[in-house]
Formats: sequence, C-alpha cells, structure tokens
Amino acid sequence: MERLQKIIALSGYCSRRKAEELISKGKVKVNGNIITEMGYKTNFSDYIEVEGHPIETVEDKVYYLLNKPRGIVTTASDEKGRKTVVDLIKTDKRIYPVGRLDYDTTGLIILTNDGELTNYLTHPKNNIEKVYVAKIKGLITKDEVRKLCNGVFINGKKTSKAKAKILKIDKKTNSSIVELIIHEGKNHQVKNMFKAIGYDVLKLKRESIAFLTLDGVPSGEYRELSIKEVKKLYGEKNNQD
Repeated sequence: MERLQKIIALSGYCSRRKAEELISKGKVKVNGNIITEMGYKTNFSDYIEVEGHPIETVEDKVYYLLNKPRGIVTTASDEKGRKTVVDLIKTDKRIYPVGRLDYDTTGLIILTNDGELTNYLTHPKNNIEKVYVAKIKGLITKDEVRKLCNGVFINGKKTSKAKAKILKIDKKTNSSIVELIIHEGKNHQVKNMFKAIGYDVLKLKRESIAFLTLDGVPSGEYRELSIKEVKKLYGEKNNQD
C-alpha cells in the first residue's frame, strides 16, 4: 500500500504537490471512486484515473537536461499553440519541466517523468542552488549587490539570502552583468529581485542547477542525464531526508 499522491507522482503524470492539489479538487478516481482524502492509500494494481486519464503506475524514468532558447514556453503544452520545452525533446514518455523559466529566459532546465525528484528539486526548503547570469540596464553598485544577498522585498515578502557578484560593468552601454545564486523559485523571481533595487533585466540565463551545468549543450539542444548524475541527485535528496 502507498499514498495515492506518491503513486501518481511515480507514474510520471505530475509532481506529488500537483497530485495533492488534484486530489483535493476531486480530479482523481481509484477504481471508479472519487478520492479527496489526502492520506488515502492504495495499491499499484488499482485502476487510477487523473483528470479522466488512466495512469500507468509503473514507468521507466527518464531525465533530460535542456539548454532552453528564447521564445520557448516552459510547459508541457500551450493553449496558444506556442512551442514548448517538451516539443524540443524526442521521447515517447510523458515528461514535464522541473520548475519554470520565463518565455524570454534561456538556460538550463531539467525535464523528467520522475515526480518524486521533481518535488525535491523544486521545494525551497531543500536549498537547491540555481545560478543565473543577468544583464541589467544601468550600472549596479556593490552596496546594491549586498542588498540582493541579504534579501529584498517582493510583494511584501522578503526573499531568502542569496549570493551575488558583479561580472562586468559597461559604461558605454550603461549596463551591468551580474551573477545571482538563489535556492527559491518564485514566479519571475530573479527579474523581480533586480526590479526591487531599481534595475530592469535585459537578458537572463540560468547557468546551473545543483552540480548540473550547460557544458557541452548548445542552445536548443539537450542530453540525457547519466545514471551517475541521477544517483547523485538522489544522493543529495537522501542526505536531506
């Protein structure tokens, strides 16, 4: 017996957090019965439907690292018909992105059908570092960089402490390039952090997540994570557990 939300996550349909949301909304059936109880336990052999779709309760896990180009949406599907990160990867598995990158933001994103790992990597309490490089309009000062490091207020809530450093100041173009390392993932967080200290982001790229980098992966291309890399990610998860 296993918790229903965990079985859904293991199927690759969505993350455990999303599964809990769907259960609470009455979107999940087990053997034809709607289940809304969060602690409900079931067997892998039971017939489970999520949003009207029967799920496969056992599926080989796949893991991809994509270098997202500009102009691609970070969703599994798009109602406006725009190209998504999933469209860039050739697989017959139902995969989804781990976290989000804005339409005009580039860089590293992981796609998988492993709901457990997705939940771990996206939860801020696990302190998974994400490195961004931002080109901003204006000449930033060291004092302002310290403000980013100490946390700034976005919509009345202070961001967690971060790491930041100036990579380049260009007086000719009136712009700066700043590296920012965070472990949260709120909507538009990096752009909003710079906005909070008075700067607009002109370009933004995510360079790494945890120990994973874009080395050897050109823009628009992807690679599968190695077994060693997946085990290392799970090793970090198990250390947290």
